[in-house]
Amino acid sequence: GLRITCGAYNRPGFGILPKALVWGLLGFGIKAVFTVFAVGTPVFLAELGLPVDSGTLGNGPFHLRLLTAFAVSLALNCIFAPVMMILHKMSDNHISASGGTLRGFFSPFSTADALCAVNWDTMWNFVLKKTIPFFWIPAHTVTFLLPAHFQVLFAAALGVSLGAILSVASVKAARQATQCPGRTST
Repeated sequence: GLRITCGAYNRPGFGILPKALVWGLLGFGIKAVFTVFAVGTPVFLAELGLPVDSGTLGNGPFHLRLLTAFAVSLALNCIFAPVMMILHKMSDNHISASGGTLRGFFSPFSTADALCAVNWDTMWNFVLKKTIPFFWIPAHTVTFLLPAHFQVLFAAALGVSLGAILSVASVKAARQATQCPGRTST
């Protein structure tokens, strides 16, 4: 994203190492919730009387696998994703505010201040209201149709893809704003 928006892979204060640490921790968390939701959601669907079981994600008729994959994606993205996205934004803000260093990353911070620093208009109106239903739920439906050993890798590729798409859109919006000063981007 930085390369697309700024033309460089790194810059002072960006915090590659702290961001790598955060992404590593998020990766463990994402793998854990993929497992929990992939196992728990089919059990819940079966309790509702649907003809699925814990093996439905990998076996069975395509329509049941698709329904199960969609239900897993919907549950994961409605329950876990908002919390993860908010925590991720808080960590990005802390990394920026602490100079992008590992030492700064491990410095104490106020949770209240970190929550206040989140741009809630963007978080709600774009990140939560648009990327979850229009990108993440469909994308993770495909993810849960894949064999389990490919799911986290595919999800990581999706994250990189969304980052690239958003960076290109950001550059395009900035260019449009420069060319059309009276126009605001939405």
